Amino acid sequence: MTAPDVQGDVRDRPPVTERRLHPVTPLRRAWAPVAVLIGWALHDPDQAQRQLTRLTTTTLLIGLAVLIPAAALYGFLTWWFTHFAVTESELRIRTGLLFRRTAHIRLERIQAIDVTQPLLARVAGVAKLKLDVIGTDKKDELAFLGAGEARALRAELLARAAGFAPETAHEVGEAPSRQMLRVPPGVLAVSLLLTGATWGWLIVAGVVVPLLWTATHSVWTVLAAAVPMLGAAGASSVGRFVAEYDWTLGESPDGLRIDHGLLDRAHGTVPPGRVQAVRLVEPLLWRRRGWVRVELDVAGSSNSLLLPVAPRELAESVVARVLPGVNVPPREAFSRPPRRARWCVPLWWRGYGLAVTDAVFATRRGLLRRSLSLVPHAKVQSVRLAQGPWQRARGVAHVHVDTGANKSVTAHLRDAGEAAALLRSQAERSRTGRRDARPDRWMA
Repeated sequence: MTAPDVQGDVRDRPPVTERRLHPVTPLRRAWAPVAVLIGWALHDPDQAQRQLTRLTTTTLLIGLAVLIPAAALYGFLTWWFTHFAVTESELRIRTGLLFRRTAHIRLERIQAIDVTQPLLARVAGVAKLKLDVIGTDKKDELAFLGAGEARALRAELLARAAGFAPETAHEVGEAPSRQMLRVPPGVLAVSLLLTGATWGWLIVAGVVVPLLWTATHSVWTVLAAAVPMLGAAGASSVGRFVAEYDWTLGESPDGLRIDHGLLDRAHGTVPPGRVQAVRLVEPLLWRRRGWVRVELDVAGSSNSLLLPVAPRELAESVVARVLPGVNVPPREAFSRPPRRARWCVPLWWRGYGLAVTDAVFATRRGLLRRSLSLVPHAKVQSVRLAQGPWQRARGVAHVHVDTGANKSVTAHLRDAGEAAALLRSQAERSRTGRRDARPDRWMA
């Protein structure tokens, strides 16, 4: 191709249109200078109190008259100098007032796009767009957009990532979704009450607080110990209830849709083909009700929860949708470690188990809080055998299976000969599994 042809192609490309965030965004960013002052006051409350007592009413009013316009100006300027644009191959985000930063996000590397609405954002009718991108630990985000604009932009980005032409991607719209299940608030509340973490923290607080009071008779010492403990109990009960309220799971061509939240509403997507491992967690007090919690390891995404609580039969049917061709092995399919493993981990060795099928590498662990991990052979990146001196003396070894989500699933305390054979056979299963696996595609 000649140089004039290249110049002609460049001239024929449509111009890139940059857009700004929602006009309500400056109100969010204006809080930054105020947050700095609050952080300083909390870091050194005595010094902050001394400084405040020295200020006269006139000085305080002058300070507020300067601070409020300065914060408003900062919020406006950061909003004014923030732009984003969608090109044929990438999403560009330009930010920075003094130091400019431009993020070039390749569309084909986008793994998931979540739409979240904090409480005040819901009142204002705006939403935040969060992007999971391969190779980055931190999510890029656009905060805030109008709620309708955020969903339309999400649909356009997913369509372009799926390979739709730029001129038609904005017409595709959001893919239809079919609701698979919804967790009733009553079931969620009962499941949290039956979770050991909440009661564990309350029991620890009930024991530690009286002992500290008896030993010190200091209110501040008791509060310093009691507040974190009660906060942990609240986070594992009330905090989780607020975050997981009205958990709804739906199925669409662009993945599994997850909607949840009482105050802050979140709309997330689990990308198809990116799930590396699934865990079915079964706390002790859930067993009589037949409930399990389903957790995920997703490559390139921070999404880690699929279902906060669900009947086991229903959860297994959802797992079959997340990992096509994979069925959860029955309990009798798992083999325990040899009896000599009890010298390595007394009593708890009975909680370990292993089952290998044509489709999945499955391990089980735990006596009180059981956890069953499933890794499809096609998702295995490497296999390792580990054997410490005590395991070597007892003729047992651990087999670690590494996935694309930088996580590992371990078959604990297997017979040394079995572990060596498993190492070789699993490497072959993984190789053939990747060869026969279907490609990961959006909107397939």
